[in-house]
Amino acid sequence: MKAVVLGATGYTGQILLRQLSSHQDIESIIPASSSIAGSKVLDSDPGLHRSIIKKMELTRGEYVSIEEAASYKADIVFSALPHLASAQVCDPFYDHSVVIDLSADFRMEDPELFLKAYGKYPPRAERLASAVYGLSELYRDKIMKSDLIANPGCYPTASLLPLFPLLKKKLIKKNIMINALSGISGAGKKANTSNLLVERSENICAYAPGMTHRHSWEIAKEIHKEDPLVKILFVPHLVPMKRGMAITSSCELTEDISPDSLEDIYKNFYGDSPFVHTVFPAIPETKQVWGSNRCDISWHMEGRTLILFSVIDNLIKGASGQAIQNMNIRFGLDETAGLRLHGEI
Repeated sequence: MKAVVLGATGYTGQILLRQLSSHQDIESIIPASSSIAGSKVLDSDPGLHRSIIKKMELTRGEYVSIEEAASYKADIVFSALPHLASAQVCDPFYDHSVVIDLSADFRMEDPELFLKAYGKYPPRAERLASAVYGLSELYRDKIMKSDLIANPGCYPTASLLPLFPLLKKKLIKKNIMINALSGISGAGKKANTSNLLVERSENICAYAPGMTHRHSWEIAKEIHKEDPLVKILFVPHLVPMKRGMAITSSCELTEDISPDSLEDIYKNFYGDSPFVHTVFPAIPETKQVWGSNRCDISWHMEGRTLILFSVIDNLIKGASGQAIQNMNIRFGLDETAGLRLHGEI
């Protein structure tokens, strides 16, 4: 298989290159970058091992332009480009390759909802109907048949995975409070004064609370597919660490349920999901999933009040790892191929 990586110089693009370099089903990697086309990949990213050059023989170990990348007629295209730009840049690849877009451009089925979240209409609204929301564990059957997959955001991935087994059982009553903590890499690689070490070190703060954060709309629209009456209150926080994401959600249950029954619900729902791991009665920690494609889940009950805990690596399960997982599902490969089950020490 041939794989194109658009935006190969950003955090997500760089991790995609690393993952694809060790993926046994990927024979060729085409790294694309409009800004530094023609330059050597290893010069730009010395963290890559030179062995990756064997998979980059088609491009001579160099970044190439979008036009040249399209000429290789790849099987799969990963777009790690910014929101509101990605969908347009992918024009040469639609209908020729499977496209996995890691931006938000295809995450909202409703253009009006996208407008509320991002302030503009989606750039390729005419293709929304053919896009599948790529939360791997929830939409495998659709992902298997789709040529356009919208990779979810990191906050929605970590928030929705613990909630969905309960939503499917109609066990959640009224409101869900979601407190989310993210490492600074969630903001991407762009220069921003508020993300400087001197600003973030020894400092935690909430930002964009409620429906002012773009991802809150993405979370809400997925929840409303199961129960349109359930509302969310979403509060993200920046914490002084490079990567990792921890979610604490609380809600009222519609009925009394024992801890054992709750564990059965999760094990039955995610029994065929290698990357979702329940750790009850422990409380999961970000260091346990660092570098892996796992989402670890646990809970605590106070009567009918349920507190849910979930952790992911925002750069892996929250971005590139889930994109690789979706590729594996789409092409009928081993779902774990090229991905880590174990956290790094």
